[in-house]
Amino acid sequence: MRKRGYHHGNLKQALVDAALKLIEEKGPTGFTLSEAAKQAGVTPAAVYRHFEGREDLIAEAARQGYEIFADLMQYAYDKGQPSSLAAFEATGRAYLAFARKHPGHYIAMFESGISVNRTPELAAVAQRARNVLERAASDLSQRIPPEKRPPPSMFSAHVWALSHGVVELFARNSPGTQSPFPPEQLLESGIGVYLRGLGLIAPDD
Repeated sequence: MRKRGYHHGNLKQALVDAALKLIEEKGPTGFTLSEAAKQAGVTPAAVYRHFEGREDLIAEAARQGYEIFADLMQYAYDKGQPSSLAAFEATGRAYLAFARKHPGHYIAMFESGISVNRTPELAAVAQRARNVLERAASDLSQRIPPEKRPPPSMFSAHVWALSHGVVELFARNSPGTQSPFPPEQLLESGIGVYLRGLGLIAPDD
């Protein structure tokens, strides 16, 4: 095999791309650095020019995933404006869309056991993504009387947890957990129940 990486000028990204493919195929703990190097077309020793170990490689994949995720969440939020309700619901749907389109990044971010505080860069971009959903929650919660208003961080965490649950159980082909309803419908109805409970949308007739 011809060894690339030394000449194409982007060895680090080639390794991340290789890791993402392996993460999708084998999970975050199912591959070695040597396999990532082979996939990228370089020697195992070349990996250590950029990463101290497999966790560092996965952390970089997660960081790049959060960059995509934060941008997608921001786009969804902006597209839903000026309606605070539409913006909030759009961010929930964006979570599901991201998990489907970027499974390797999603696994690196949420299923690898890598802490978002592993590096300052990873922590910062993860917070940027959370901030979008918290801002959407804060906008929408202004319609709730102050004495009944949940903190935006709690509000957004509930919807994040709901979105994550739908993804994990029904949108990633988990064995034995197929739903008779599309994941999008499950998420929309779940968010609807939550928002009705807060009095933010009218109850069904």
